[in-house]
Amino acid sequence: MTVKEKDDKYFGRGGPALNLEVEKAKGSLIFDPSGKKYIDFLGGAGVGNLGWGLEEVEMAIRNSERPSYVYPHFYYKPWAELAEQLAAITPEHLTTSFRATGGSEAVDAALQMAMMYTGRKKILSIEGSYHGNTFGALSVASSSNGKKFHNLLSGCEKIKPPLEKNALQEIEEKLKGNEYAAFIMEPVIVNLGVVIPEKDYMEKLDRLCKEHGTLLIMDEAITGFFRTGKFFASEHYNIKPDIMCLAKAISSGYAGMGAVMTTDKVAKAVEGKVGLYSSYGWHPVGTDAAIATINYMLNNTEELLDNMESISQLFKDELPKLRFREEPEIRIKGLAIAVDVGDEDYASEIKKKAVEHGLLMNTEGSSLSFLPALNIDSKTVLEGIKILKEVVE
Repeated sequence: MTVKEKDDKYFGRGGPALNLEVEKAKGSLIFDPSGKKYIDFLGGAGVGNLGWGLEEVEMAIRNSERPSYVYPHFYYKPWAELAEQLAAITPEHLTTSFRATGGSEAVDAALQMAMMYTGRKKILSIEGSYHGNTFGALSVASSSNGKKFHNLLSGCEKIKPPLEKNALQEIEEKLKGNEYAAFIMEPVIVNLGVVIPEKDYMEKLDRLCKEHGTLLIMDEAITGFFRTGKFFASEHYNIKPDIMCLAKAISSGYAGMGAVMTTDKVAKAVEGKVGLYSSYGWHPVGTDAAIATINYMLNNTEELLDNMESISQLFKDELPKLRFREEPEIRIKGLAIAVDVGDEDYASEIKKKAVEHGLLMNTEGSSLSFLPALNIDSKTVLEGIKILKEVVE
């Protein structure tokens, strides 16, 4: 039996697989068993901010002295070290970490904390957004999830894009009743095709939440760790989120990891009272990987940001030159990149053909989605864009 045949017979998936069997990965390249290389503009959907196989992280997880497992209610020095790191790199008012195994669990924990802290049940979010696959995360995502899952959380209401003046008026009217525990969103909405809210919108949203006692949750699972040009995308705005969800690039892909950052006030109110227990939250291997990842980012911040700025500009210069069926809308924030080609089927067709030609990407609706590594080089980018040109022209 081939790997694909075994996969089809024994392995369950939430969606169709890309036609690629991975043998190894290094930097921004992935290789199949035949040795064919694929240029990675997909980046593991936001996991591979530093590319694959970074030596500094590899060395950290080879540490044979660590315990194989630590019970969540013990003390463990690397947990305290990682929590201290996260308090240092996130906005200064976010001082306390809660452990999670990934973004979905982090979002569910954040919702629990908001409801516990405020004593309220209702949640506001952005229609069509994605926050994970647990029941809480599904409840605050696209309303269409309710057609597949008939027992999602009640009291979860959505604000429809575009995120402009009318949306703020709707939010203000809803919050006036002081019924909402939280408003959750991505500070740059990657899963809607890199929707970039205006600063004025975000700052007024923050003010409205604070006026009405609603906690503002920023889901930074995919936008964090320099993806948009700041350590966290929330920093592009003059806002003070009450809770921040972290995941994906936090461990460079070496282990499932997530975290919920919150204020000392919220933490003290919910600590010990809410079920924030996770058997595998901050597993010792993942903790070492996260510490090494953050250390690398801190030690190489200038180099990473300089490269990001250069590569971001390269995409801005080269993507408009491609001849799609119609002129696309291109949205770029750092190295969160979307090319809206105006048709979902056309976008899916491009993605499928690109894989065949050796280029990996994602699609979000009618948008091609690129999340390349922050340290990808210009030669590799140009090679990838050349493949894309061949596919669309």
